[in-house]
Amino acid sequence: YSNKSLAEIVKEMCSLADIFYASTRKIACVRGGFIATNNKEYFNKMRVLLPVYEGFFTYGGMSIKEVGAMAVGIREIIDESLVGSEVELIRIFVEKLDRRGIPVVTPPGGLGAHLDAMKFLPHIPQNEYPAGALAAALYLVSGIRAMERGTMSMERDELGREIFSDLELVRIAFPRRVYLRSHVDYAVDRITWLFEHRDMIKGLKWIYEPPVLRFFLGRLMDIDNWGENICKVYREELGEY
Repeated sequence: YSNKSLAEIVKEMCSLADIFYASTRKIACVRGGFIATNNKEYFNKMRVLLPVYEGFFTYGGMSIKEVGAMAVGIREIIDESLVGSEVELIRIFVEKLDRRGIPVVTPPGGLGAHLDAMKFLPHIPQNEYPAGALAAALYLVSGIRAMERGTMSMERDELGREIFSDLELVRIAFPRRVYLRSHVDYAVDRITWLFEHRDMIKGLKWIYEPPVLRFFLGRLMDIDNWGENICKVYREELGEY
């Protein structure tokens, strides 16, 4: 496939499936998604359900503006110059962190980067959610919103016991057409500062834990008020935000 364009590859991949669906929040820079099929019978079965759950099948609950933006976004994701620039930006970000000894997952990906929280914060046990604590600390010192991908994202078992994840990662996604090289340098600078002060970060504990989707709907607090302490040191060393 080295001689094929992205458009040709995507079209061939899609042609091999009877049905495929996609979220366009990341790939096409718009809130929404779509379902596609090459089977008329499947199409008719799905179409009658759409008004019940989403909206009429010509818009699926999305505004016309969002549908138009999705069309533009889908065209752009097969533009090799645009897609390639984002991959290159993520590569620069990951390699900068790696050179500084910061535990980041390698090789770089195409959507974002992942910090290894168990190596970043080896002093925090999994039942105190090291990935969640690292994501919270990163927000406090940088304003960067990252996503916990670890034990907190798992559901408890039927007896209410934690199911510990094999990995504790913090995902830093790179939305398309948003970030510049200066944003990468800023993020690297703040993550480096955080790594140098990592012993100040402690774990988290639940103050409200819903039975489902706890990582979306729950509330946690920092153990021993470490969040306020790290902000105080940050201001002393770097000034106000």
